Amino acid sequence: MKSLFKPGDQKSFARIVVPEDQAIFNGELLHEVYSTFALARDFEWSSRLFFIDLKDEDEEGVGTFVQIDHLAPAFVGEEVTVTATVEEINGMELVCSIEARVGIRLIAKGRTGQKMLKKDRLRKIFTKPA
Repeated sequence: MKSLFKPGDQKSFARIVVPEDQAIFNGELLHEVYSTFALARDFEWSSRLFFIDLKDEDEEGVGTFVQIDHLAPAFVGEEVTVTATVEEINGMELVCSIEARVGIRLIAKGRTGQKMLKKDRLRKIFTKPA
């Protein structure tokens, strides 16, 4: 794993909330807003943006945790900007604080963990036991 980032460094991306991001369980639409599980996906992606630059050819990142405080709704058609900030890098583990905003409105905050592993080790971990 390359050493490129330090605490305080940031990566951001923006996405438009689409109908598939809504709170839908077992085919039933519960709330016509950006769901917490869609936020989890996007929180993890925002911190993975660091690993895209950090990983060597024989490495891959894996998520270790996602924490989310979902504070306000975002509606279909709105643009959400998700920003990951490096809190710490300990060996092969990256911890980021994350914020999601619609304009200046904070809709969620939290943290993620990612760990870099060798691809060979990941293949072993992700191989279904016989």
